[in-house]
Amino acid sequence: MSEEKLSFQAEVSRLLDIVTHSLYSNKEIFLRELISNASDACDKLRYAALTTPAIGAEVGEFRITLLPEPKSGWLTVEDNGIGMSREELIENLGTIARSGTAAFLEQMKQGEQGKAGEQGKAGEQGKAGEQAKTDRATSGDPSLIGQFGVGFYSAFMVAEEVTVESCKAGESQGWTWRSSGQGDFTVAECADAPRPGTRIRLKLRKDARDYLDAGRLRHIVKTYSDHIAVPIVLLDPKKEEGSDGAETTLNEASALWTRNKSDISAEQYREFYHHVAHAFDEPWLQLHFKAEGKIEYTGLLFVPSSRPFDLFQADRKHGVKLYVRRVFITGDCEGLVPAYLRFLRGIVDSQDLSLNVSRETLQHDPLLAKIRRAVTKRVLTELGKKADKAPEDYHAFWQNFGPVLKEGIYEDQDQRDKLLELARFRSTRGESDWVSLKDYLAAMKEGQTEIYYISGESVDHLRRSPQLEGFQAKGVEVLLMEDPVDDFWLSVVGDFEGKPFRSVTRGAVDLSVIKSDDDSSESPAAEPEQDSQVDGLVAYMKLTLGDAVKDVQASKRLTSSACCLVADAGDMDLHLERMLKQHKQLDHAAARILEINPRHALVQGLARSLADKAAGADDQALADAAFLLLDQARIQEGENPADPGAFTRRLSDLVLRGFEKG
Repeated sequence: MSEEKLSFQAEVSRLLDIVTHSLYSNKEIFLRELISNASDACDKLRYAALTTPAIGAEVGEFRITLLPEPKSGWLTVEDNGIGMSREELIENLGTIARSGTAAFLEQMKQGEQGKAGEQGKAGEQGKAGEQAKTDRATSGDPSLIGQFGVGFYSAFMVAEEVTVESCKAGESQGWTWRSSGQGDFTVAECADAPRPGTRIRLKLRKDARDYLDAGRLRHIVKTYSDHIAVPIVLLDPKKEEGSDGAETTLNEASALWTRNKSDISAEQYREFYHHVAHAFDEPWLQLHFKAEGKIEYTGLLFVPSSRPFDLFQADRKHGVKLYVRRVFITGDCEGLVPAYLRFLRGIVDSQDLSLNVSRETLQHDPLLAKIRRAVTKRVLTELGKKADKAPEDYHAFWQNFGPVLKEGIYEDQDQRDKLLELARFRSTRGESDWVSLKDYLAAMKEGQTEIYYISGESVDHLRRSPQLEGFQAKGVEVLLMEDPVDDFWLSVVGDFEGKPFRSVTRGAVDLSVIKSDDDSSESPAAEPEQDSQVDGLVAYMKLTLGDAVKDVQASKRLTSSACCLVADAGDMDLHLERMLKQHKQLDHAAARILEINPRHALVQGLARSLADKAAGADDQALADAAFLLLDQARIQEGENPADPGAFTRRLSDLVLRGFEKG
């Protein structure tokens, strides 16, 4: 077959440009990425050989070899792992089949554009901070390229040409993939590809020839890849193969998780995390443990310090790899940890599962279910310890992964109580405070029997909600729920330690039973005096608005706003209803209750106008005002008026009447 020329996927071309020019400040990590990929290939072949022994028979001992050729300027990284077919070379090296890639590239683009803009606006002190932010976004910092499984492209930082020769295990035909990273690549048959395995040859740029130095390679491997369980061998091109000194093993070549914790340095743990997570940030938390007894397994798990791009993507994969007696089984085992712990990275190595277990039957294996429960309990316990000992540090974790953990409150009844204890919320207590439910209970006012909350799209929007006014006047704390999952777990969790959850946007609220710090008769949250004029306005608005509302009531929760919308006690919460409508899971919304503030100047003025007119019920200006109040309440909720055209007409007429009277 003749050489075939193909084009990179558009996203790959963009990514290659970013990688080559700005992604990494430390270019030597290209070798770490290539070695990591080679190790994964060996793991995959080891597993494939369990079901197809003939495949494994042609391999022997797994190894990764490095061959520097200083005279010619080539560096070779070769493994005898699973290898790739022609189709896999094109798919794996020519496209990026990850839904989060667009978001990643967009952030990278914004990071590049932000350099000049932020530096120009910042003062001398701000320059350093903003520069640091940009550098972190564009220089190999947290959760970037490796998470897309495209660490291979880092080779183009140091190479002007990359050649990949590969033959897939079980196949006889090898293939060559070649590119200079300029928009296209070629694929052709290869007669001398490793069988099986992959050989990557880098034609190094002149300014990267120091990576051909044996001492430099030894240092890089020891720094980044000592934990790799496959021997990494450095070949000396000056000596004949098989002679003393022709090759040197550079790493310890034993599974890191099998060693004693006291024998593992912090650097080794960190680099193992980088390898297993394909990430570049620092691990926020590590757990290295061994369970013995009825079930034996070892775990080495990490919590990232930054949020992976695909955390909420539909095609996301779990990040904990399953091994059985140090043999890799799968890197995407759904039954190993629950979905709400999908941010975890690392490995679990079982001594009891069968080596011949299939990936398809794993999630139904009762032994794996026991491991899952035990691992979940251990992780949540460690998170609880961190929350107690280092609350500020824990808050940083919660900002990244709290929305995911809250999925567990909804899904995992067994761990619900523990997850509720771990949960943190913004509240009306302070702008930057994080509040636990135990904190909330400790601060409850005398006479308060419920945990009040309000849900919406953002904390900033929620803080401005008129429904909070009476609570703030009384000094009653309200939790601000901004994550979409909040409405769902709140719908199934009735209470915390006997105190029921209560939405401030649903049902009537009587704050008079709660004693505030200053409960004088002048308190703005005290029971408002009701007069006959306001009663008349309420009755008039019910008649005028008709089916547009479920009811009109004088409010006990408003102190400064004229009106607000609330759901009836038996109806769905306002925010949940809006979300379901947006996702076309609800055909129509229930009519809401319109509450008006009987002490607001506008409401009192309308009440007086109605009382002064014998035929007030037929007055068009009053009717328009009633509908404008309803539309005002809708706008405050972030919604559009029911009839934008009618709203515009009424507003124009109202303004015109004001000018005519003036």
